[in-house]
Amino acid sequence: MTKRILIAGAAQEVSTFNPVFSTYEDFNIAVGEEVIETKIGKNTEIAGMVEVLKSDSDIEIISSYSAGATSAGPLDQASWERISSEFLEALKPFAGNIAGALFAMHGSMSAENELDPEGYLLEESRKILGEEIPIVYTQDIHGVTTAKMLKHADGVAVYHTYPHVDFADTGTRAAKQLLRQLNDGAKPVVVRVPIPALVRGNQLITESGLFGNQVNYLKGLHNDPRILNAGFQIGNPFTDVPELCSQVLVVTDNDEEFGKEVALKAAKEFWDNRLEMHADLDRLEESVAKAAKLKGPVVFTDAADAPSSGASGDSNAIVAEMIRQDYPHTVLVPIVDASAVVRAVEKGLGGRITAKLGGNLDRRFTPIEVKATVVSASDGTFPLEKWPSIEQAGPTVVLEAGKITFVVFSRPINLVDRAPFYANGLDPKKFHSIIVKSPLCEPEFFDDWCQINLNVDAPGSTSADLPSLGHTICARPMFPLDENVEFSPEPQVYNRS
Repeated sequence: MTKRILIAGAAQEVSTFNPVFSTYEDFNIAVGEEVIETKIGKNTEIAGMVEVLKSDSDIEIISSYSAGATSAGPLDQASWERISSEFLEALKPFAGNIAGALFAMHGSMSAENELDPEGYLLEESRKILGEEIPIVYTQDIHGVTTAKMLKHADGVAVYHTYPHVDFADTGTRAAKQLLRQLNDGAKPVVVRVPIPALVRGNQLITESGLFGNQVNYLKGLHNDPRILNAGFQIGNPFTDVPELCSQVLVVTDNDEEFGKEVALKAAKEFWDNRLEMHADLDRLEESVAKAAKLKGPVVFTDAADAPSSGASGDSNAIVAEMIRQDYPHTVLVPIVDASAVVRAVEKGLGGRITAKLGGNLDRRFTPIEVKATVVSASDGTFPLEKWPSIEQAGPTVVLEAGKITFVVFSRPINLVDRAPFYANGLDPKKFHSIIVKSPLCEPEFFDDWCQINLNVDAPGSTSADLPSLGHTICARPMFPLDENVEFSPEPQVYNRS
């Protein structure tokens, strides 16, 4: 007998501390068959889901709706209401006529008046699709799984990599759980252990850091028939919501005690390593002075203004300090400034403009005035090197101001690799210094060929100096926001059977 499986999605990662709201127009919307057509053949969660489902001849795949956007500030209320309404309306034609559902989500969405968008969508989806069908969803390793999400779903598959490369594999794990429920009668029991700790730093790189020990332990358990899914979320410290934390999530086939054993082991080891996993930052002034004396190339990591984490992308803090210190080397700088792009396009290639760059979105930054030559212009559309994403930066220009070359975008995009530079005719290897607005990039992109990577303590809405951000909503006490935080692990169990 044919079983119909529905696929849908809604995903965005936000920073509560970014003062600029996201809007409906920031999202890529797909409806009906487009949901799958736009993802197939790419390293995406939905592609992974489809690959597994197609292996079962008794499965018919249907798709309803997906909405996804680049990380940014919280979604404004009107846009959230429109997206949530469209998502849920697209499910209604399939009510009572599907065997299960798979949702590609993130876990760190947030809207103006809704702090748990994914939880809301899962709760309302249950009302439409019914209590009996299995629903499994995917999450980013930086997601914040909530009690509401787990109450209304049968399981969750979480990325196992950071930097992220296993998008499709995560979708595969979600689909495999769903098929085990449908074909083998598996009865999922979810065990969750929240940990009052938020960490940022190189030890979170799953291939080489301490955090990889916990992830690899959970990943290895997928060969155990008792396990349906297992993952570890380190949360998104920049999404200030009530259930923000790090947490272990283990989905077993009706084995609560084993789930508790696994989750507690991973949680305790993570807690014991929290101090070593937290980022060490280099002071801004000292970083610039140090790099000035180096042969290079030098990377300045500006994780505090990482659009991939939800920042505005218009920080000029590092380059302003370089100008103040009369930095002697060539520098490549990405920055968001739509007004400067407009003026540059009006002047045309080879034209000279005086522009005030930075601080047009996030007012904590003071614009810096530069006199520059317009070197090139593009439409700002290009694929990333490895992520399954086509970036839409809007009109983009390259400006040269003495030794400093600015790549100026009209809107924030993911700056997780070299693609934004290559797409505008620039090779980072030809510069002494490169400002990289991402907390962690794959080594081949920069670290493998640079002399040093300076993780700069700059201001911004995604700063790794977490106490500086000003959390007001998340549960307290929380490491490192508070001192003398204690951890008494308490497994939470969710069983819908």
